[in-house]
Amino acid sequence: MKNFKFIIIVFFFFLSKQNVYSSINIDVNARYFILFDHNSETVLYEKNADDKIYPASMTKIMTAIIAFDLIKKGETSLDEMITISEKAWRMSQSGYSSMFIMLNDKISVENLLKGIIIVSGNDACLALAEGLSGSEEDFVILMNEKAEEIGLENTKFNNSSGINDPDNYSTVRDILKMSTHMINNYPEFYTYFKETSFTWDRTGGDPIKQGNRNPLLYKNIGADGIKTGFLTVEQYSLASSIKNRERRITSVGSGFPSKNARSRESQKILNWGLKKFDTIQVAKKGEAMTFLNVWLGKKTKVEVMAAEDFYFTVPKRKKKKINAIIEYNGPIKSPIKKGQKVGILKVYNSGDLIKTIDILSMEDIKKSNIFSRIFQSLNYLVWGDV
Repeated sequence: MKNFKFIIIVFFFFLSKQNVYSSINIDVNARYFILFDHNSETVLYEKNADDKIYPASMTKIMTAIIAFDLIKKGETSLDEMITISEKAWRMSQSGYSSMFIMLNDKISVENLLKGIIIVSGNDACLALAEGLSGSEEDFVILMNEKAEEIGLENTKFNNSSGINDPDNYSTVRDILKMSTHMINNYPEFYTYFKETSFTWDRTGGDPIKQGNRNPLLYKNIGADGIKTGFLTVEQYSLASSIKNRERRITSVGSGFPSKNARSRESQKILNWGLKKFDTIQVAKKGEAMTFLNVWLGKKTKVEVMAAEDFYFTVPKRKKKKINAIIEYNGPIKSPIKKGQKVGILKVYNSGDLIKTIDILSMEDIKKSNIFSRIFQSLNYLVWGDV
């Protein structure tokens, strides 16, 4: 058998040879910032992304993740009722952002999650933590275990709400990782983050309606999350995400000097990410790519696909070349099983290998009968072809 190199795709893109963001000038009026394209997993822009920050209410993203995990494991449910402790109730009376829970009331996990996600209720965080883990301290253990699991390298949680605590810290890069994990792994719950209001029909009082504090949700730009924050020492912060067709971009900023700057600057750079870059799908898992030759099979060719999706994000206006090449030892000897690795796809940027992806058979190919095999073998000996 011979080793074949089969060029199946040639793309001409606008691509910088440097880091994708380094040659495009933009600045953000925040001390810390990071911008990320989900499909290609590419950082488009960063500023002091690994410096220590106090995440404020962006901490609540992890609080929600722990609840989502426990629901998926069957250890709680959206309908489970949690009794409000005096400690949690007092949090609602202390001047912090609150859902305004009532002492000894019973509130569902779903309503507490909405109180956390939509109206940033610190009282709801404490009530949920106590209800699911027995105490906030035990709940924080779960938060830190999850942080380690998903690779948050410079993060420590010391409470469930993000209120003032020097031992509750992170970086905008880690908050981006946390946000990406949530979006990718809990799509059925992520929809809570785009709801613009929540009405808490509390026991023993009039209903309280509060709006979502994320200003981008009201701007018709495709924003569907994620979480604001404020601490005097850190000023204003925002983790935000927008989806445009199949493309998603997420940013995390901290140290905005005002609410207006937080909204304006976040919108500016999210739009910049959409307009200044293209994200192209080079390979799609499950989608037929081409046919490869088969040796001594009931079919002479097998349809193949890539084993995984692969996207590439490219800045516009700088022309470089992307090649995608299938390499395989062929013709491929039968029998062939569906899902069997039959080659590799190598993706190059201006001659540099940037990705290798397995190529899989999309079908079973059985051996041909003995007479067909003899004929094919003779044909190959005479003509050098299958």
